[in-house]
Amino acid sequence: MRKEPEEEGKRWLEQAVEDLKWAKELAERGGYSVERLCGVSAQYDIQFSEMVKKWAILDGYYVPTRYPNSLPDSIPAKVYTRDAAAGAVKMAEEIVEFVKGKV
Repeated sequence: MRKEPEEEGKRWLEQAVEDLKWAKELAERGGYSVERLCGVSAQYDIQFSEMVKKWAILDGYYVPTRYPNSLPDSIPAKVYTRDAAAGAVKMAEEIVEFVKGKV
C-alpha cells in the first residue's frame, strides 16, 4: 500500500526531529562504531576479536534506528522499544567495563 507523499514526508520529518536530538548528543559526547573499534583494539589484545562477535550487534542499530524507509509502515522512534534500548545500554555497559579492565 503506497503512502501519500505528504504522509510520507511527515514520517521522515518526525524521525528527523528525533535524529537531530540524538545527533546533537552524540556530537557533544562522541559516537563510534563498535566493530571498527574492536578491530583496531584486537591488534593490541586478541580478546577483542572474540568479543566483537557479541558486541557488533550494536552497530546494527545505526541505520535502521534512524531512517524511516527501513520500516515501511512506521518510524524507528516508535518501533525500537524501551526494552531494546535497555538491552543495548546493558551491552554498552558490558563493553565499557571490559575495556576499563584492559586500560
